Amino acid sequence: MKAYVIPDGQARGLDAIELADVPVPTPTPGHVLVRVHAVGLNPVDYKLAEGGNESWTYPHVLGLDVAGEIAAIGEGVEDTWKVGMRVAGHGDLRYNGCFAEYVDAPAYELSLIPDDVAYTTAAGVLCGALTAYQTINRKPNLNLVRTALVHGGSGAVGGIAVQLAKMHGITVFTTCSTRNIDYVRDHVSPDAIIDYRTQDVDERVRELTDGLGADLIVDTVSGREAARDLGRLAYNGQLVTIVDVPPVSGGQMFGGALSIDVVNLGGAHASGNPVEQRDLGTMASDILSMVSQGQLDPLITGVLPFSDLVDGLRSLADHRVTGKLVVDVDA
Repeated sequence: MKAYVIPDGQARGLDAIELADVPVPTPTPGHVLVRVHAVGLNPVDYKLAEGGNESWTYPHVLGLDVAGEIAAIGEGVEDTWKVGMRVAGHGDLRYNGCFAEYVDAPAYELSLIPDDVAYTTAAGVLCGALTAYQTINRKPNLNLVRTALVHGGSGAVGGIAVQLAKMHGITVFTTCSTRNIDYVRDHVSPDAIIDYRTQDVDERVRELTDGLGADLIVDTVSGREAARDLGRLAYNGQLVTIVDVPPVSGGQMFGGALSIDVVNLGGAHASGNPVEQRDLGTMASDILSMVSQGQLDPLITGVLPFSDLVDGLRSLADHRVTGKLVVDVDA
């Protein structure tokens, strides 16, 4: 089969990626063989190409987000899974991935794709959307959350997180650059947009919250931004970060009765915790149902042919992508 690979342990970076012929995998115990129809592109993909992983064997097939159909079933897989089922899932970065015609995927990560959701759409609501799902529907206690600041509303995580927060009736503000304001307004629909290039984020949060601060902040940017976010929180405020943990003192935490949560979506694979592993499929099912029912805009802004996959990763690495890029493997 054709697959995009890092050929050996010395090869690193986007220029090192090769389209190679490799054997079709055989499904291992607890796994199914998925015939790949579409894949999602994520920043973690180019970062892995640049940095590698100590668990890899070579040639290593890249790719984490897959949508396709079950072609074969391994030993020990529950009999609810059948050959021909349309499925999607977020993979384990330690093992061969889905930038290929077939992938060996653990059954626990998979969700059925609704009949009215295309493969390309399903592939686009995995890594980013599941991360967003955890920032809103898994980590924070939403009982007293009235206001939320979500960074990066034009991105695959932030844009979905804004939509999910609004489903809970929360008043949501988001940050973005000047050039993305129209896109965020039209597709994400927050209650307020903060242009971080021309506006003071601290000042705008104070204005939008009557000086109280935001009850919930989702940081998708950096540890430095997360440190600033601690000062933007309301009393009893919650910070959820997907990038880095900010330095914070006990006095600051107790003084504001603050809490910090960390999202590490793919870490569930290596956790050894079957409940957390199965939750990858559960969350994907929920997200795909929302898309099917028209409750969630998947924010897909580009569908590329398989031949342009590496160019898509370059666009991500160069920060030229708004929303989500996917690849149609059949094109």
